[in-house]
Amino acid sequence: MTSHSSSAGDLLDRHAEALQLFTDRVHAVRDDQWSAPTPCTEWSVRDLVAHLTSEQLWVPALVTQGLTVAAVGDAHDGDPLGGEPVAAWDRAAAGAREAFAAPGALQRTVNLSYGDTAADAYCAQMVSDAVVHAWDLARAIGVDERLPQPLVDFVRREVAPYVKELSQTGLFAPPVRTAKDADAQTELLAMLGRRI
Repeated sequence: MTSHSSSAGDLLDRHAEALQLFTDRVHAVRDDQWSAPTPCTEWSVRDLVAHLTSEQLWVPALVTQGLTVAAVGDAHDGDPLGGEPVAAWDRAAAGAREAFAAPGALQRTVNLSYGDTAADAYCAQMVSDAVVHAWDLARAIGVDERLPQPLVDFVRREVAPYVKELSQTGLFAPPVRTAKDADAQTELLAMLGRRI
């Protein structure tokens, strides 16, 4: 992906909002819900939160320390949640937010699993991931599933150019048909294989 077209301030705002959206839902998980299923096939609530937590843990190393994926190696393998999943998420999210907000961070190039990428594009991907998985988590634990319109619009713009390729990665289900009068959130989730 190429460098992102949003201004750095706008992108950081969307990133902070996306992290807060997911954080609110993590904090709403009841003790008896961590093993509950999610819309992500084969992932429990704990698996989903662990995935997002692990994703955040990579950000400081890649963005502010300038390390490659190979240099980080298996540092973030295993269970990132331990015995305090909410606290683990909070720490990881704070670290990611701080890394992307560091002076000049979004102008850097980061080394991802598929090659060198503009840091602002990486940040935009992380926004999209957090927003969509916030809906997954909300659905799994039975809380408000509505996503803020600015985030829906942002993620739609972000994923639209390559949505057809996503299902080929094996990480997303194929797009789902929607009614002609479907709202923007429903259309976004359908693009990413979610059935409402």
